[in-house]
Amino acid sequence: MRYLILVFGVFCCATSVIFIKIGSTDPVALSSYRLLLGGLFLSPLFLLAWPERGNLTAGQLFRRIVPPAFFLGIHFISWIMGARLTPSANASLLVNMVPVVMPVLLLLVVQERINRAEAAGTVAAMAGVFLLGAGDFNLSREYALGDLVCFLSMLFYAFYLIFARKNKDLASIYLYVVPVYLLAGLFCLSISGLLQLAGRDVVWLGPDHRMEWISILGLALIPTVFGHSIINWALRSIRGQAVVIINLAQFIFAGLMGFLLLDEVPHLIFYISSMMVVLGAVIVIRQQRRPV
Repeated sequence: MRYLILVFGVFCCATSVIFIKIGSTDPVALSSYRLLLGGLFLSPLFLLAWPERGNLTAGQLFRRIVPPAFFLGIHFISWIMGARLTPSANASLLVNMVPVVMPVLLLLVVQERINRAEAAGTVAAMAGVFLLGAGDFNLSREYALGDLVCFLSMLFYAFYLIFARKNKDLASIYLYVVPVYLLAGLFCLSISGLLQLAGRDVVWLGPDHRMEWISILGLALIPTVFGHSIINWALRSIRGQAVVIINLAQFIFAGLMGFLLLDEVPHLIFYISSMMVVLGAVIVIRQQRRPV
């Protein structure tokens, strides 16, 4: 059941590309809106969970959530910047390299070693990712900066995920994700304000207000309240490498939704890559028997 819930969360995260495409609000401002609203929507659950915190003080909780909130906010911003500086194939390939770096972070941060099944699943899944992106990957000095930013964005996302694993001892997932979303949202909002002060014309809300609110509320509710929260929850009870491999299915769901909703027809390579990612996920799920 845990894995079915995780797959549902991955599907919810994959919807973000649809909600982003239907609006024209500045991406950094949009990131702040989705995070702040997501945190506000979940705040009643945070208040209900607060009495369960034990001896944890507000100051101790704040110190715990500052790093993941920073990494999440900087991931959103750097991903937007990098994706604009390099071809889509480069950006997609680099941001999906989390399973490659996650074993190192798991070992260094939470002293968790991946097992043989996870290693085999990683190889199968990453082979699918490289097959999808390597053919169109453009290695050029022109895109070197964008590639570097996307790579760093991937690292920021990996660090954000690892902190969910590190903080799995908290009594409730809501004690963790709600303040993380709110602080990350404030961080993104402050960056938007600084960009405005620096002379950039920040589109705080696009012209079609109806579609913009669908975009904002959709991002807040589905990929944030459900998607990110479920992935953070899964990292408390499922081994970290298994979660990030299953999370690669985002590009599968995104591709299928693009086909159904936006008439974006996937290439044959997409289906082959998808099968390899599914194979990698099946390998790790079948072997997840040891306690975490």
